[in-house]
Amino acid sequence: MRMYLECIPCMFNQGIFAARQAELSPEGQKEVLDALACLVPRISMKASPPEIAVEVYRVIREKTGLVDPFAAVKRESNENALAVYPEMLRRVKGSVDPLSLAVQIAISGNIIDYGANIRIDLKEEICRILDEEASAIAGEEKRLFDLEAFRSALSAAREILYIGDNAGEIVFDRVLIETLLRLYPDVTIRYAVRGEPIINDVTLEDALAVGMDRVCEVVDSGSPAPGAVPALCSPAFRRLLETADLIISKGQGNYEALSGTDYPVFCLLRVKCPVIAADIPAHLGDVCLFRAEARKV
Repeated sequence: MRMYLECIPCMFNQGIFAARQAELSPEGQKEVLDALACLVPRISMKASPPEIAVEVYRVIREKTGLVDPFAAVKRESNENALAVYPEMLRRVKGSVDPLSLAVQIAISGNIIDYGANIRIDLKEEICRILDEEASAIAGEEKRLFDLEAFRSALSAAREILYIGDNAGEIVFDRVLIETLLRLYPDVTIRYAVRGEPIINDVTLEDALAVGMDRVCEVVDSGSPAPGAVPALCSPAFRRLLETADLIISKGQGNYEALSGTDYPVFCLLRVKCPVIAADIPAHLGDVCLFRAEARKV
């Protein structure tokens, strides 16, 4: 997915948020915005938003002096999600359609803002979100939530590459991966993390913290971007992209990075951005599970 003009103000919003996470003074926050403003003339509208984010967060790291301004939020996100993990797994195992519920749980983790409201009752919030998702899915077009096409792809797959999105959310990915391994015991699943910290995206540290390495192989994409942009990934990871029978792309950043490619990608996300809504096309709030190459009408 290419850049849109609307992505540029979003870049500044991210700068302010990261600067505040780093507890910079108002003057320091202004310095971050000044530095980001200098990036604007150099932005290529042919680049994807995750590629531009690499430059944005390079500026943020330089100005804050922090490699990972979101480290504390990520740890708390993982801990909060792990607290409800047993209940989510229990619900899936008792479901009449474990795959459908596990997919919904994985997507539910994509929309909870742990950083903004870490004191919510997460179990109650997840249950509320699942109810909303079930209603949304029932009214959506098949092209936006095509569970049967996903089942068919899973049945034919032997090598699955699951590309993660955010900390905290990774725990709900674990529920889906464990479900897939129970339902399709002959598949091999690899879970991909970012090559280095950026925003609240999953890294190897997060995967180890939530026990993902005890469920499946964890691989480093090499990508420094908030999305698995193929050109920014390591050669070893690009080989995995080429050889996977099925790629599960989680969240908006990975959608931005992988939409329009020829890989066998299923996108799993909740639409939270009007630009992405227009690109899919979908509506804000839509719960999506679709084959990337078949998304257009």
